[in-house]
Amino acid sequence: MVSRDPSGAEQSITVNRIVAATGYRPDHSIASELRLDTDPILGSTRQLAPLIEPNQHSCGTVPAHGVDELSHPEPGYYAVGVKSYGRAPTFLMATGYEQVRLVVAAVAGDWEAAHDVQLDLPATGVCSSNLAEAQEQRVGLATGISGGLLATPLPPATVGASDGGGCCG
Repeated sequence: MVSRDPSGAEQSITVNRIVAATGYRPDHSIASELRLDTDPILGSTRQLAPLIEPNQHSCGTVPAHGVDELSHPEPGYYAVGVKSYGRAPTFLMATGYEQVRLVVAAVAGDWEAAHDVQLDLPATGVCSSNLAEAQEQRVGLATGISGGLLATPLPPATVGASDGGGCCG
């Protein structure tokens, strides 16, 4: 992969694996026997849909939400992470981490903690996809937070010699 830093200098990065968190159409078939209440357009919960509607929100303007918006009529069933957003491309992984924390508190019966949403995303820069601009501002490409992901040029990754045993052996 080749990228350019803010001064225009090229840098080459060698990787053997790229992990991407991208939007998709969720497959709810695993829960087909459960009582779900999903939005017919987005595939998220009906309560969450207006908060994440991509025609009205970018990932930087989605309001904090919690257990109530993630719940379904099926007792104890919550969809978290990118699946909770259905087809909406406004999902941020930081949101998913907070969703999991809140749902675990709910499942444990700690309703005070389950309703204590602590997600505080910055109002600007959150959804930047311009690498040069993000590096120039010294903010993370994925988060908009100073010192975040891709805030500085990435060093080349070194990969050790493989013994040919695969991942498990």
